[in-house]
Amino acid sequence: MDVFHVTDQQGKKITDNKIIDFIEKALGPKGRQNSESVKNWAGKRVGVHSIGDHTAIELIGRDRPGLLSEISAVLASLQFNVIAAEVWTHNRRIACVLYVNDATKKSMDDDSKRLSIIEEQLNHILRGCENDEKVARTSFSMGFTFTHMDRRLHQMLFADRDYESAGLTTTNVDCPPSFRPNIKIERIEEKGYSVVSVRCKDRAKLMFDIVCTLTDMEYVVFHASISSEGPYASQEYFIRHVDGCTLDTEGEKERVTKCIEAAIQRRVSEGVSLELCAKDRVGLLSEVTRILRENGLTVSRAGVSTIGEKGLNVFYVRDAYGNPVDTNIIEALRKEIGQSVMVNVKKVPANTKAPETSRGWARVSFFFGNLLERFLT
Repeated sequence: MDVFHVTDQQGKKITDNKIIDFIEKALGPKGRQNSESVKNWAGKRVGVHSIGDHTAIELIGRDRPGLLSEISAVLASLQFNVIAAEVWTHNRRIACVLYVNDATKKSMDDDSKRLSIIEEQLNHILRGCENDEKVARTSFSMGFTFTHMDRRLHQMLFADRDYESAGLTTTNVDCPPSFRPNIKIERIEEKGYSVVSVRCKDRAKLMFDIVCTLTDMEYVVFHASISSEGPYASQEYFIRHVDGCTLDTEGEKERVTKCIEAAIQRRVSEGVSLELCAKDRVGLLSEVTRILRENGLTVSRAGVSTIGEKGLNVFYVRDAYGNPVDTNIIEALRKEIGQSVMVNVKKVPANTKAPETSRGWARVSFFFGNLLERFLT
C-alpha cells in the first residue's frame, strides 16, 4: 500500500478533475499504454508540431558562458526548430535534451545528411575546451522517446559522473551553500536495510530526483517516509542493493551520499528567472540566448515548451561570476528582446518558505521501488 498526500505548487488541495484523472491513468496498470499519458511523457507539451516527427538530440559536455547560444545557433542555421528542451548545468557540466523538427520538410535522405552535419558541428562546439578531461557527446534518436525528460537528464549526468566533484559545492557557483543537504546513512541490522536520511530545503520534485538516483545506482526502496514542515523536507529511504546487500563500507556510503547530493542540486537555481512567450518560429531560441550572452548573462537552467503557435521559454540566469543580475541589465534585455515577446521576470529567492498549507506527510511502504521503477526506466 503506497499512500501519497499531495498538494499543487501553491500548497493547495488539488481540485482540477483533469489532473486527478491524469494521475489515476498514469499510475494505473495500463498507464504506460494510455495514449494521453504517453503523449505527455516527455514532460513537455507540444502543440502544432507532430510529436512523431521530431528528432531527439542529447548533449553533454563541459559548460561555459554562451554555450547554449552556440548550440541554438547551429540548429537555427540548418533550419531545425526547437519544439521542446530541458537544459541543466551542474559542477561545470551541461546536459541537454532537445526535441527538434525539420522546418524545411526535406526528404529523409537530405535530413540524415543534415543531421550528420549537426552532429559534427555540435561535437566541435562541445569539445571547444581543450582542458576537458571528460568526453563530450552528442546522440540522436528519431520519433518519440518514452523516457521522461528530467529522468533522462539524471541518467546522463550520473553516467557523466558529475557527482565526483560534489565536495566542491560550497564554492561552486552552480549551487549555493544554502541548498547543501544533510545526508546520513545507517544500517538496521535486524531488518537488513540501509537507511538513507535526507534533510534539506523542500521543493517540487525532490523525491523524484532522489528516487531516480537510487534507481540508477541499482538500489531498491522497500520503505520510505516523506515529510515536510515549513521550508524543510525530511526523507528516509530503507534500501537494499538489487543483489540484496546493504551499504556496508564507508566507500559505498560516501558514493551514495555524493550521488544524492548531486541529484538534489542539479535542479537548484537562485537568482533570476526569465519567462518569455512569443510566436514560435525557427531561430527563436537562438535569438534569445544570443541576447542573453551579449548582455553578459549565463544560463544555469532552461526549459522550452511549444503550445499551439506559442513558444514558451524559461531561463534561470546569473552574471558570469555567479552574482545576482543587475536590474539595469534586465531592463536592457526587455528593450532588446522587443515588444513582440512577453517577458516575465521573477526573482528566485535563496530562502523560499513553503506555504503553511503544504505541511503534510506521506508514508510509502512495501516494494515502493517496484512501483516507481516502472516509470523511471
